Amino acid sequence: MRYLLDTNICVHLIQRHPPGLLRRFQEFDYGDLVISVVTLAELRHGVERDPVTKNEAERALHALLSYLPVLPIDNTVAVQYGVFAAAVRDRRRDALDRLIAAHAASLGLTLITNNAADFRDYPGLAVENWV
Repeated sequence: MRYLLDTNICVHLIQRHPPGLLRRFQEFDYGDLVISVVTLAELRHGVERDPVTKNEAERALHALLSYLPVLPIDNTVAVQYGVFAAAVRDRRRDALDRLIAAHAASLGLTLITNNAADFRDYPGLAVENWV
């Protein structure tokens, strides 16, 4: 386990775009890339949001999850969330993004996102953009 993928990266993988991201994803062994249960919650919201595309979205999410272990939240994530909330008091920041960031940092994982600006200034958080 080395990298935690943000929700937007998972959406890119489901859409198979950009091709370079998909190629990079295929270079890793199972377990090197993981997602937070928070990301799973956001992806489930996407599945449930549109009844017209629900079945297709459900299949796509199921396929993605066959490659990505989902990590639960524990007390260390809660502690890290508190540290981040105190360090970066910008109320416009999304609480779910902050929780994903805390999850990555609590495990010493690099967060992979296409929205690096949303995660700046969190102390000790490693962030990369593969898009």
